[in-house]
Amino acid sequence: MHKNELDRLAIGLMVLFCTIWGLQQVAIKLASAGISPVWQAGLRSIGATVIVLLWSWLRGVRLFERDGTLLPGLLAGLLFAIEFALIFLGLEHTTASRGVIFLYTAPFFVALGAVWLLPQEPMRRSQWAGMALAFAGILVLFGEHLFTSADGAWIGDLMIVLAAMFWAATTLTVKVTCLARSSVEKTLLYQLGVSAVVLPVLSVALGEPGVFAATKVVWASLLFQTAIVAGVSYLGWFWLVRHYPATRLSTFSFLTPVMGVLAGGFILDEALSRTVFVALALVGTGIGVANWPARRR
Repeated sequence: MHKNELDRLAIGLMVLFCTIWGLQQVAIKLASAGISPVWQAGLRSIGATVIVLLWSWLRGVRLFERDGTLLPGLLAGLLFAIEFALIFLGLEHTTASRGVIFLYTAPFFVALGAVWLLPQEPMRRSQWAGMALAFAGILVLFGEHLFTSADGAWIGDLMIVLAAMFWAATTLTVKVTCLARSSVEKTLLYQLGVSAVVLPVLSVALGEPGVFAATKVVWASLLFQTAIVAGVSYLGWFWLVRHYPATRLSTFSFLTPVMGVLAGGFILDEALSRTVFVALALVGTGIGVANWPARRR
């Protein structure tokens, strides 16, 4: 049953999911102490693929029937794999707090791509204003480390901005192809399944050592990413999209950078400069303004 308004269940789940997604960058940093970044991303995709397959089997979702989604599905999976390779590699150079802010500029790039690919979804003035604020936040945060000597944080920042672009490309691929008519489980499985193959191969090609310090914290962080983030929260998000207005749900997305910055500060003891909070305010406000429902006449 589809609802036109968000109830307490939807609001509570969105706050929970935004917290989980904000913690994801922290979990990646913790697991990187014992697992190479791209190999870690591959293990995450492999585990999440198993979870989605099991979920689909229990619910009787048909995944392997011919429906014309193979080629766009493979493309979406490849874009997804590149996105997460860049995220995991980028977090080797920058902090989780900065990374989560840069990553959640993806709606800005979706909006830019939609101008050409989705002409049936025209942008309102408020959306352009919101995107301008978000872009200002990128410039403020990126400039903090760009000209600092002996500081390679800008490399990680740039990687995660590129990851946001690939995330946007994945979203647009799903929206403009027949994947938009496919089940959410099948669409998610394309992304997880392809990345489960591509990422381990890329890790070997990069000469990564793989698992080099298997501690309880490392394995717990990987388990959190696999089961909670890529498994439970993604499936829960798709369930919400099916039952509630997507535009109203998207207004909560600005909570994720907030949760990520706070988690990076409290859990990883990362320095939270004034610039981080200024950028966070700009990006969060911008995404919130861009996703605010249009006023009814």
